[in-house]
Amino acid sequence: MALLLIHTGGTIGMVASDAGFVPQQGVVEEFLATLPEGREVETLRLDPLIDSANATPADWDRIAETIAAHHDHYDGVIVTHGTDTLAYTAGALCFALEGLGKPVIVTGSMLPLSIEGNDGARNLRDAIAAAGHAQPGVWVQFAGRLLHGARVRKSHSRAFDAFAADPSDIPPRQPGERLTRRPIRTARIAVLAVAPGAEESILEHAAKTCDGLVLRCYGSGTAPDTPGVRAALATAQERAIPVIAVSQCPEGGMALGTYAAGAVLRDHGVIDGRDMTPEAAYTKLSHVLSLDDPQERAARLSRALCGEYTP
Repeated sequence: MALLLIHTGGTIGMVASDAGFVPQQGVVEEFLATLPEGREVETLRLDPLIDSANATPADWDRIAETIAAHHDHYDGVIVTHGTDTLAYTAGALCFALEGLGKPVIVTGSMLPLSIEGNDGARNLRDAIAAAGHAQPGVWVQFAGRLLHGARVRKSHSRAFDAFAADPSDIPPRQPGERLTRRPIRTARIAVLAVAPGAEESILEHAAKTCDGLVLRCYGSGTAPDTPGVRAALATAQERAIPVIAVSQCPEGGMALGTYAAGAVLRDHGVIDGRDMTPEAAYTKLSHVLSLDDPQERAARLSRALCGEYTP
């Protein structure tokens, strides 16, 4: 069994200092050397390492490119990553690696490997095991659970059990006979939440200047039906930019058409994000906006690609 670990950064590879936790080279590699199963794992460190709070679509593309370059030489891949944006990276990899034929296991920790009582040791051991037996796709291994990469979200800011994901019958990969890496370009995407009395000019500005919008709506799909909101959504529709609506509720998802108060969304061609997480909606838009063909963009927006929502 040949496995590759790609260390991208994050708390798991840090040490304590007077200024707080800081990255240090060799932390992950030294821990692997203490594990019997670590002998099966080859390591590769991204340079420069990524502070996940500063991660960008360009970083997702760099990770996807690295996985694709080594895909045929290993039985599985482990990606260590900071927890702040781990869910975004997992989602982005689901969309970027079409036809993925190996398990890619994304993991990290809430405390560094260098700290006694950390969670990184368990997560890394579990990730190594998962990389050897999980079905092909992008998964998140955390706190003893293997989670769907296109449905995962960070649900707690401090607990070791920091991630959650709704189940899906569709594996976290796009089907394909062979691996095709879909490049991820940087697009202007706004993520905005509706709120009572919120300043509507922000939505109008985003509709005029952005390439796509993720709109976090109330409940199962309602939003303020005001002249300002209607004008902003009309601008987005005229510019033919995709707007995906997702729920502010962590459970249940969207169902546009349930309430008359959602008519303002339906009337302006807003896409029903169903039970997609905001992270999945954002990374799916990043993926779709990287495509040149408008018809292919529309086709991919209209269907579930890798289990990101319940069909």
